[in-house]
Amino acid sequence: MKGICELCGRDDVVFTAHHLTPKEYGGTETAKLCFPCHKQIHALYTNEELASRLYTIERLQHDERIASFIRWIRKQPADRLPKIKKAKRQKR
Repeated sequence: MKGICELCGRDDVVFTAHHLTPKEYGGTETAKLCFPCHKQIHALYTNEELASRLYTIERLQHDERIASFIRWIRKQPADRLPKIKKAKRQKR
């Protein structure tokens, strides 16, 4: 499906459903995110972090660790699928 990414605001992107609170923590509400934003969230944050403090689009948008990525991805074409590297602290 194509539409607008709720995180970065790019239009005409292929999107996926992101559980705002991870399913393992009982989350059911989802947001429509483009693949790069969705992958970047999971590369930067643990499910525990997402469940405890980053469980809304607004909270994600205002978190400094993803804010620079959002600023960058907004300037990219809708079909751009950048390579996402997992944060060192996430590699376990």
